[in-house]
Amino acid sequence: MLTQEWIVTIKVLKQQGKSIKRIARETGLARNTVKKYLQRTDTKPVYQRKAPRASKLDPFKDYIQSRIDTAHPDWIPASVLYEELLALGYQGKRRILSGYLAL
Repeated sequence: MLTQEWIVTIKVLKQQGKSIKRIARETGLARNTVKKYLQRTDTKPVYQRKAPRASKLDPFKDYIQSRIDTAHPDWIPASVLYEELLALGYQGKRRILSGYLAL
């Protein structure tokens, strides 16, 4: 992904009448890269967000929350919750659980 400055530079050089090959040589970019950015109508880079993935912990979050609420104001160590979740069929690692509890 090129910066905004590079994209503008490529477009200005093309407006000056330079060929794609010459722009590529002057900028040090590949011809296909120059061609790609000349064909784009927008000058802002487009970023796509990744779709959120399901966590191995998702099916157990209600159980975890009920255990935390029941123990309030005391807290339950992550290792104890982890052992309980393993008995319920949890397949993930303790680090996933610890990260969720830290939120």
